[in-house]
Amino acid sequence: MSIGATASSAASPPAGRQAEYVVVARRYRPQTFEELLGQEHVARALSGAITSNRVGHAYLFTGARGVGKTSAARILAKALNCVEGPTPTPCNRCDVCLCVNAGEDVDVLEIDGASNRGIDEIRELRQNVRVRPSRVRFKIYIIDEVHMLTKEAFNALLKTLEEPPEHVKFIFCTTEPEKIPITILSRCQRFDFAGIQTSAIAGRLRQIVEAEGVQADQDALEILARRAAGSMRDSQSLLEQLLSFGGPKITVAEVNSMLGTAGSERLGALVAHLLERRPAEALHALDAAIGEGVDVGQLLEQLMGYFRDCMAASAGCTAEHLLYTWGEEQQRVLQAGKQLGLETVLAMLQILDQTAARLRYSTHRRTLVELALVRICKLEDLDGLAALIGQLRDGAPIGQAVPTGRLPAAGAAPGSGEAAKKKPDEPLASAELNGTNADSGLEEYRETVIPAAERHEVLAPTLPGTPLTLENAAAVWRQVLARFNDLLAEHAGFSHRVAASGSDRLVVSFAKSYNVSKSICERPDQAARLESALAEVTGSPIRLQFELSDDAAVTTAEPVARRPPSGRERLLEKSQHPLVRRACEVFNAQPVRVEEN
Repeated sequence: MSIGATASSAASPPAGRQAEYVVVARRYRPQTFEELLGQEHVARALSGAITSNRVGHAYLFTGARGVGKTSAARILAKALNCVEGPTPTPCNRCDVCLCVNAGEDVDVLEIDGASNRGIDEIRELRQNVRVRPSRVRFKIYIIDEVHMLTKEAFNALLKTLEEPPEHVKFIFCTTEPEKIPITILSRCQRFDFAGIQTSAIAGRLRQIVEAEGVQADQDALEILARRAAGSMRDSQSLLEQLLSFGGPKITVAEVNSMLGTAGSERLGALVAHLLERRPAEALHALDAAIGEGVDVGQLLEQLMGYFRDCMAASAGCTAEHLLYTWGEEQQRVLQAGKQLGLETVLAMLQILDQTAARLRYSTHRRTLVELALVRICKLEDLDGLAALIGQLRDGAPIGQAVPTGRLPAAGAAPGSGEAAKKKPDEPLASAELNGTNADSGLEEYRETVIPAAERHEVLAPTLPGTPLTLENAAAVWRQVLARFNDLLAEHAGFSHRVAASGSDRLVVSFAKSYNVSKSICERPDQAARLESALAEVTGSPIRLQFELSDDAAVTTAEPVARRPPSGRERLLEKSQHPLVRRACEVFNAQPVRVEEN
């Protein structure tokens, strides 16, 4: 059946009744399984059940709003009760089909689960199911939003649902199946309705505007279809608003004006400023868009869709996988994705996503969007930075300074270290990373090429190790402890004797009074940290062995690797000073750190 014929039959009122306007979503509701777009798997299964006479007594239709759950329930009711049936293709001409289409059939009862959710309504339903249908084969109960029923109502329905009379069929529809008790789910045949594809929605909208005698730009219908996010009813409701304008043609400008979205030219100009890292121009473009009536929240959603396609392009996807751009814009998106790099696009999307979440609870919506745009403009080339970090982590030799990146941040200042003054292809001098100036050269290099926010993730290149011998065991142990600044170093520093047992084992002895410190050091996680640092110092894997010493002389000796007081210990010590204690009392404060002159 063509969609035009469907509209004509649905819009014709009975004789003697004044014609009333029926909204598009109701006039163009699917009337057969073939018209049920996007749910071919459901249509095929139900048609097969009718053909093979295997129709169940209870069905559960689940899915998002506007994807055809109630329409499928009505089609199934017509297929079972049509005068030409049961048949998978109801005629839509007999009195039964017409009454079901209008929702007026006395034997096909549509119940709203939200307003009939109590146990009293279910008890009344249980009494009515015993009554046979008046003129058709089956009495069919369609309960919409069934998850709204109370627990008591579900319990009252269990027995009837499991063994209903032969003339009764139940069809439940819900958007939240997880709220339905498992005892109900196990008694139903469940069908999950998927979101409808954008192309299918746009095609149905094209049929509707042609049936209404209105012209429409294809791009305008594409925007409506994408905005519906898989819901056919939402797209038809938006089209209803556009048809109410009464214009001879639906244009992209009208759609953007109604939705509060930016046109492709305005959005493209804003994206160009973001890609070229021009924050001032980006803010001007945002101001111009707002002046044209664009909603900042909708603009943010458009930017997320655009950079989503950039992410797909950066990951190697082709134009057919781009969801939010089309036509010539797709080629620009593919180029932008390759230019930015995947890491940079991911950072942009995270900024936009966090901003979108904050917009819901803030009255400063424009300020938050402006903040997001400026942050995007200030992003560095994260792909180049990730490559450098990986090079440092792998311990590979550093052959040249970090590249400046494909898209440097606006106003980026050159580094102040010597490494920043070198040309990009000039290698660092070996004296900067080796010999007596190794520590200072490495720190200067790290300060120059690695941002402070990322510096904690970088592992410095391994310096030449010191082989473990009997003579340098204590010195090696002190170098290991110098790499830590936490409680592990304090407890390990209470060791009294360190000796090398061969070239691959270090024996660390504790006095009996420091048994707790020994226990902490030999925990698997802490011992692994110490052995890792030991391997870095010596250049080879060394096993640690912890023991308690019975030597009385050792118990009175000074620890071999006692560290200077930690920051916490110095803070506790200084906090006991009379002047500090008096200041804390006067100002109701607490000391937080100790700064030495």
